[in-house]
Amino acid sequence: MNLSPLVRQRLLSALALVSFFALWEVICLAGGISDLILPRPSQIAVVLWDKMPLLWPHTVQTLKTTLAGFGLGVLIGIVIGVAIGSSKLAYDVAYPLLVGFSSIPKVAVVPIFVVWFGAGTVPAILTSMVISIFPVVVNVATGLASTEPELEDVLKVLGASRTDVLFNVSLPRAMPYLFASLKIAITLAFVGTVLAETVAANRGIGNVMIIASGNFDVALVFSGLVILAALGVMLYLVSSWLESRVTGWAQRKGDMAMV
Repeated sequence: MNLSPLVRQRLLSALALVSFFALWEVICLAGGISDLILPRPSQIAVVLWDKMPLLWPHTVQTLKTTLAGFGLGVLIGIVIGVAIGSSKLAYDVAYPLLVGFSSIPKVAVVPIFVVWFGAGTVPAILTSMVISIFPVVVNVATGLASTEPELEDVLKVLGASRTDVLFNVSLPRAMPYLFASLKIAITLAFVGTVLAETVAANRGIGNVMIIASGNFDVALVFSGLVILAALGVMLYLVSSWLESRVTGWAQRKGDMAMV
């Protein structure tokens, strides 16, 4: 059977996923591993099926919080990235501060957000936001800096202003860099949300996982991990789909077949 590269890739991905869980199941059964240490995938599937009515509202809460923080982080990151990538002065002033702030463990800022805004959704949104900003800033600034000086000089000779060059050339050329950062930022946004939910929230998958771990319900903890992984993959695929539609001109045919 002559399969297309895209179909063959999908089949190989599905086979790898099934093989991973099958190997996990076999190792747990053959090694006699306790459920309190590592539950089998079949047990996790049963817990997901039985407790999905309970888990669903928390899943929606985590998804909404992550999307809110991610959206704010992307908007702020684009603004800062454009400023840094367009101005040498802004780069020299703001970039060291941004690097220093991004180096702070985000678990250290959650208690500050709790003191400022109280426990609940707001600290989770803010944590998701701050952890998403840095990759967007770096990639947008890099994309703007990649515009050839010769091209800018030609456009200026033709009468284009600095704003015209920015919006008509530099920003479109930076779009592949932006979408690359979105794929990174969306996974980090989930990390920030769950981190805050385990510390200062009474809803969300992170809260469910911390309560389940306190009750030694390891299968429920792993169920939360599976849900988070599924949400991350879903949003990653959405970002890839948008990238293929917006920046298809910058992708080779082989790359687009992988989206």
